Amino acid sequence: MKIDWKRKLTSRKLWVAVAGFVAGLAVIFGGTSGTAETISGTILSGAAVIGYLLGEGLTDCANADTNKGDDA
Repeated sequence: MKIDWKRKLTSRKLWVAVAGFVAGLAVIFGGTSGTAETISGTILSGAAVIGYLLGEGLTDCANADTNKGDDA
């Protein structure tokens, strides 16, 4: 069974779960709620960038494959 890492890394559910988990850990280990919000926001912002880059990369690859035979 092959894991589709591109699809997993662009999943909003994954990044919300990661942000919630890390923010929860920050609070458990003595951080404030403000720190938890900052951590969550940073993770979700990073996820948006990763999703955009992967999406654009996949689009560029698909366009490159369809344009290979176009020499006209």
